[in-house]
Amino acid sequence: MLMGEMATLTQTLSDDTIELLATEFEREIEIVSASDDDEQEVVFDDSEAEMVQRPPVVTIMGHVDHGKTSLLDKLRETEVASGEAGGITQHIGAYQVHHGDDTITFLDTPGHAAFTAMRARGARVTDIAVIVVAADDGVKPQTQEAIDHARAADVPIIVAVNKIDKEGADPVRVRTEMATIGLNPADWGGDTEFVDVSAKTGEGLDDLLDTIGVVAEIQELTANADTEASGVVIEARLDQGRGPVATVLIQRGTLEIGDPIVSGPNWGKVRALIDYTGERIEVAGVGDPVLVLGFNSVPSAGDLAMVVDSEKTARTKAEERDTRLKAEAIARRSGRKFSLEDVFKRDRAGEEMKGLPLILKADVAGSLEAFEDEIAKLPQSEVLVDIVHSGVGGVTESDVMLAAASQAIIIGFNVRPVGDAARVADHEGVEIRSYEIIYRALEDLRDAMEGLLDPEQVEETVGQAEVRQVFRASKVGTIAGCYVTEGRIRRNGKVRVVRDGSVVNTTVIESLKRFNEDAREVATGFECGIVLRDFQDIKEGDVLEVFETRSVDRELK
Repeated sequence: MLMGEMATLTQTLSDDTIELLATEFEREIEIVSASDDDEQEVVFDDSEAEMVQRPPVVTIMGHVDHGKTSLLDKLRETEVASGEAGGITQHIGAYQVHHGDDTITFLDTPGHAAFTAMRARGARVTDIAVIVVAADDGVKPQTQEAIDHARAADVPIIVAVNKIDKEGADPVRVRTEMATIGLNPADWGGDTEFVDVSAKTGEGLDDLLDTIGVVAEIQELTANADTEASGVVIEARLDQGRGPVATVLIQRGTLEIGDPIVSGPNWGKVRALIDYTGERIEVAGVGDPVLVLGFNSVPSAGDLAMVVDSEKTARTKAEERDTRLKAEAIARRSGRKFSLEDVFKRDRAGEEMKGLPLILKADVAGSLEAFEDEIAKLPQSEVLVDIVHSGVGGVTESDVMLAAASQAIIIGFNVRPVGDAARVADHEGVEIRSYEIIYRALEDLRDAMEGLLDPEQVEETVGQAEVRQVFRASKVGTIAGCYVTEGRIRRNGKVRVVRDGSVVNTTVIESLKRFNEDAREVATGFECGIVLRDFQDIKEGDVLEVFETRSVDRELK
């Protein structure tokens, strides 16, 4: 109530409110959401002896017309031509390619938003990101966006320079442009692998697969294959003939027909498994993308799917999670995950946060550059403004999901949310701020950065007393008979014992009396008796300086 929130006994509070209450009551708390439960459950105690090598999971990303789909199609054709897989009769959002003795799983996700949605829900799905850039076109806004999403997911990046067979292709220009945004080619002394390919002729595909194999080998990807299955839902839909179907990437264990399975608030029994070739299978192993039939409703992309011991357990877990998710949705509406006003509160609650992550969107490139230049001028010696992503155009769902994954604030300059971006932002608890005047945005940013600065500890002298006589008492120890020369002496106040100009001890006033009565404080010109905590060596002539420290908010300089 003191915080201005009239909450009833059965009302759900926001995470920020709970954290502030915990700070007030000096209690340590850990807020666990339903999605956090998923993250904790995927941490299994598997021994080294149980681990086997698993295929790397690769996501191909890039600008819309730089040849992502063509590259994926060419890899599929190569696989079919090798005779190791039948014709692709059904698209399930993921497939596998065999290269020598290695198997590589490719995710054919709908776009960057889905890629980051999985990370926003805590699902570490992708092991390697391949960024496709056309050799005749160079780096484009969506290329930069793809790189931002890959970096946010903290996965190794391989750059595939596509369309090298086209007239005007300049792979060196692509390398130069990528180097300017922090992806330095390995053959130039950097740490990012670049591979020249042609999705049309198939040139360089073997080199790309070899490079993926090398990067995967460095990561030492292993999993326990001989246990109950668990994995991540890549995509899901409601099929008219078969009901809810979900593409699950198996990350651990073996999935069989008849297994009871739970994914978020959804549960079921595996009725059928379909592999990436469209064939029905009985068993799916580690690294396999498989279409699962049998859920009671459609799961969400990024949710953990795992086998449990019985259908009853699956139903119970799903219902519990459904209840909690509904409660969390109510809490999200009452308190956003992160906003500029929260910055100072979160710092007070003890959260280490010395960076202010932002996503910037503007109506034109000139405005965006001016905005970024002004932000760069803000003092950033102690608090760093981290621009996670910037771009021209309205605020999209992709921007919102990236903000949710990075705990960033979206700042728009003369732009508004488009499509379902506002609804998704409300659901994910992401703040979108729109400005028409650049200086108002900078003022708000400056205020937020000042909220992140460590407050300065200022010391103030409250009072001073001179020890004129020392008494010894068997029960309480040494009593200093004092005369207050300045200010006020307060019980439980911090005090320095000064002798001949040197501080001999710093302690606390444990007892303060006027005559025989306990006193809360004693003013200038009065006498009093003082007992210090854990210090008995008081001498006549000592000076007791009572002081207090307080935190003062600092300003950016």
